[in-house]
Amino acid sequence: MRQMLRAVASGIGLMCLAALASAQPTWNRTAHPYIRATAEATVSAKPDCARLTIGVVTQAPKAESAAAQNAEQSATMLAALRRSLGANADIHTTGYSLTPDFTYPKNGGRPILSGYTASNTVEITTDDLANAGKVIDAATQAGANNVRNLEFLLKNDAPVRARALAEAAKKARASAEAIAAALGLKVVRVLSAEEGEPQVIRPMPMMARAAAANVTTPIESGNIRIQAAVTLTVEVAP
Repeated sequence: MRQMLRAVASGIGLMCLAALASAQPTWNRTAHPYIRATAEATVSAKPDCARLTIGVVTQAPKAESAAAQNAEQSATMLAALRRSLGANADIHTTGYSLTPDFTYPKNGGRPILSGYTASNTVEITTDDLANAGKVIDAATQAGANNVRNLEFLLKNDAPVRARALAEAAKKARASAEAIAAALGLKVVRVLSAEEGEPQVIRPMPMMARAAAANVTTPIESGNIRIQAAVTLTVEVAP
């Protein structure tokens, strides 16, 4: 009986503690007059790195012939790239495939094996943006026939992101203060700050094939733009 009474008393004590805990004041936006403001900022920076995707595609009636031709042509291309970029060139293979080719009869029926296609793709990263066109020319003159991608990057975009966030936060604070002043209020403190999803807008590379063999392919890198958004919730008072 005594053990039962102790258990009941213990249960009542726990219920009282829970009730006291739930009665503690907690912050919520409805208990504080607040204003929420969102602002965006964009910061531009010159890219300091270029990434190119270049490859060799060969076709032959037999798989081994397509593969052998591709291997020879790819080796020539890689040698030319290393001569152009130097001994410490950042080059690595990103894809290789050997696939059958089929022709399809006009009147239907089973497809007919017509040959094989071999493809070898490499990715090149360089910080010599001024010579990006020369790299493309060196590769194509050595047998590359598939220039699939060229993009400009920042090796470290953290400082640029930080500047964009700082500008967005200042704009959001200014907007909140302007709204508060228009309502006859003032900002007391910042209750919360939320970062929006940053966006990186890379320039579309301006690339055109040179008209003559002794003219380098012209490329303009442009600027990279990083957009940031910040939402501030501030407490206001008369």
